[in-house]
Amino acid sequence: MLRSSSGGGNPATLIFLNNITEHKQLDEERTESYKRIRKTLDATVSAIAAIVESRDPYTTGHQLRVSCLAQAIAAEMGLNSDKKDFIGTAAIIHDIGKLSIPSEILSKPTKLSTIEFDLIKTHSQSGYNILKDIEFPWPVATAILQHHERMNGSGYPNKLLGKDILMESRILAVADVVEAISSHRPYRPTLGIDFALDEITKYKGDLYDEDAVDACLMLFRKKNFSLT
Repeated sequence: MLRSSSGGGNPATLIFLNNITEHKQLDEERTESYKRIRKTLDATVSAIAAIVESRDPYTTGHQLRVSCLAQAIAAEMGLNSDKKDFIGTAAIIHDIGKLSIPSEILSKPTKLSTIEFDLIKTHSQSGYNILKDIEFPWPVATAILQHHERMNGSGYPNKLLGKDILMESRILAVADVVEAISSHRPYRPTLGIDFALDEITKYKGDLYDEDAVDACLMLFRKKNFSLT
């Protein structure tokens, strides 16, 4: 056994205790630093979402509702908390690319022309271009780029097939469609949640990811989930 000649205690033990204290302090500092970074990230993302919705008052709350539903779908699918955070962050700013669309088109009270709709369809690529150089903890820009892709390759902008689409984007696609159909739009009244759920059921596996659709149906039909 090691002994201190000065009677001041075991040197090896003291060094060990000092190391534990230092490691604990470093862990606490890292934790606090992470919390500050996440708080700043969340505030920045919320500010971006507010800017997007200020351009399109008819869809105020759309991104937040999509984010809540997308995270709930992810939880129902058994995805971990990191995946849920990723999905929630991407969802709450998924329409950031609409900043590049003229507001008169976004709020047009009648059906869009083919040219106008093609312009609207550029928003996912525009969103990617805006966000691609921001160092999120996850590939948020890519998830936003792909949220209008469809399982059978009929989506945009790159006509990706199911296996090539991020799972987070597939979940976001389902949440986005359900919220959009069940909400009021300048060119039509709400079609209702039942219509929205029938839509994703009809095209499950064709346009929309089967697991994401099943999870969404479970939330609304068995667990009383509400977009409000």
